[in-house]
Amino acid sequence: MDHHGEEEDPKEYRWETGYEKTWEAIKEDDDGLLDGAIADIIQKAKRKRQAQKTMQNKLGMMRHLYLMLDCSESMSVPDLKPTRLLCTLKLLEKFIEEFFDQNPISQMGLIVLKGKRAEKVTELTGTAKLHLKALDGLHKINLVGEPSLQNGLDLALKTLKVVPSHASREVLIIMGSLTTCDPIDINITIDALKQESIRCSVISLSAEIHVCRHLTQQTGGTYGAVLDDSHYRDQLLSHVDPPPAAQTQENSLIKMGFPHARQDEGKEKDPPLSMCMCHIENADEPSKITSAGFHCPQCHSKYCELPVECQTCGLTLVSAPHLARSYHHLFPVQNFTELVYNGQAAICYACQKPLTEATDKNVYRCEACSQIFCLDCDIFIHETLHTCVGCVTIPGAAAQVHARKPQAPPMGMLLGSSLGQRF
Repeated sequence: MDHHGEEEDPKEYRWETGYEKTWEAIKEDDDGLLDGAIADIIQKAKRKRQAQKTMQNKLGMMRHLYLMLDCSESMSVPDLKPTRLLCTLKLLEKFIEEFFDQNPISQMGLIVLKGKRAEKVTELTGTAKLHLKALDGLHKINLVGEPSLQNGLDLALKTLKVVPSHASREVLIIMGSLTTCDPIDINITIDALKQESIRCSVISLSAEIHVCRHLTQQTGGTYGAVLDDSHYRDQLLSHVDPPPAAQTQENSLIKMGFPHARQDEGKEKDPPLSMCMCHIENADEPSKITSAGFHCPQCHSKYCELPVECQTCGLTLVSAPHLARSYHHLFPVQNFTELVYNGQAAICYACQKPLTEATDKNVYRCEACSQIFCLDCDIFIHETLHTCVGCVTIPGAAAQVHARKPQAPPMGMLLGSSLGQRF
């Protein structure tokens, strides 16, 4: 009897394999517990996203992103619970908050595709509240017809092509339909996007579509098809970090203002009452006469929050923390060295959590300060804090890091693409 043919089974497609025995990946430890195996799976999942981040790239600090959402009949399919649209709107709320938290001096706009037309819901703006309010209004939208990818791209192109060349221009398309109904050849629009260096990325909720794949390849974007809601979330949040800047993106000095709460220097102690410019033409939220606010250092117009572009003189108004949060993408914390835990430290240096072999299969060491961190602190330092806790708290460690001789960057790479001029 020939057993050779039975041992070498041909590889099958994913949809032909039937049930996957995922439970075989979880094995009991010596004590008969599953905690160690489950902790190992969680560690690998958290570490995967961080390992995919590239370093030593030229990144754009000022991003202009149009979010294009398919609102056709295909978004009512319940393969993502409760429906594709409702799952998408919930994840987009998290995405918008993360986007403006990590890119505070960037701008975003929202376009919906339905009934073979494209409709601009929000203009390019740096106010997250405006986009979140627009998402709330999409919960009751009628999902009809087919989307028109070309009409949506043309609408985004009209706005993005007049954006200054020192800012990155991007389009993120969430596509649920397998078809697109376009008035003319879509390759004309794709060539125009490529010529204007507008980066287009697509997240498909159904399957891979050739025209979307061709769009991302020509414009230098990314393409992904989601498997479930968890994978959908990872695909969406991967666009929070700024992508590598285009080769044609120019480098120039950007004039910025750093406003502060204005105080009267005269006889009165309290600042005068005035109206803010950001709500003066807003019918939903009319401007109120208050004394608090941020005053433009150039024209003295008042605004409720930062960052914002002054409507009177056009000056970009930011605060120092906003600029710092945008700048950390250019100088990320060096990846920590992953080590198998064998008693290097009794506790995590950052959170002081006791380290054990059962729950901490691997620990992470900073090469600058030689301190040991747990997985959660490693992820928190690299994705949120952007500063090593050991390097800033141990005397001499930070000085050692800053005293390192700078290395010459590769050809064509520039660490900073825009600077701020303080008033």
